[in-house]
Amino acid sequence: DPLEFRRVLLKGHPRHLGVMELAAAKAGWGSPMAAGRGRGIAVHESFNSYVAQVVEVTLHDNKSFSVDRVVIAVDCGIAVNPDVIRAQMEGGMGYGLAAALSSKITLIDGGVAQSNFHDYTVLRIDQMPAVEVHIVKSEQPPSGVGEPATPVIAPAVANALYQASGQRLYALPLQLSA
Repeated sequence: DPLEFRRVLLKGHPRHLGVMELAAAKAGWGSPMAAGRGRGIAVHESFNSYVAQVVEVTLHDNKSFSVDRVVIAVDCGIAVNPDVIRAQMEGGMGYGLAAALSSKITLIDGGVAQSNFHDYTVLRIDQMPAVEVHIVKSEQPPSGVGEPATPVIAPAVANALYQASGQRLYALPLQLSA
C-alpha cells in the first residue's frame, strides 16, 4: 500500500506524516474504487511548508484519463490568511497538473518550438478537478505557500494511474500506452 510504504519511510518526520495522514483521511484512503479508477498519494516539503495530495483518476476507453479529485493537506505553520493559502494550493496544483497532463516544450534546431498558449497547452478550466484544501492547525512560524503544491501533483497522478492501469509512467506529460 503506498500510504503504508510512506509511513515507514517518513518515521521521524512528523510534519510530513501529519499532512499525509490528513490528506489520506479526508480522501477516504483505503475505500474501494470502481474498476478503471485509481487513487495515488504524494508528499513534499519546500519553503518550510509540507504538502500532501491524494488524487483520484478515471481511465477512459481511448487510453486517456481524467483527474477527477485532488485532496490537499498543507502545514505552512500559523495560517495567517487561510483564503490565500487555499488559493495558492489550488493554483500551484493546477500549474503542476498542466505539466503532468499536457505542457510540453520541444526544441527544434536549438530553439523552442512553442510560442504561446495556442501551442503550449496549459490546464483548461474543464480539466480542473474537484479540489479540497485542508490546512493543518500549527504553532510553527508561518512559511511559504506559493510553490509547495506544484511538485506534488505529478507523482500523485502517476501513482493513481499505476493503481488504475498497472502502468508505471516516468516522463511528463503523463501518457498511457496502448
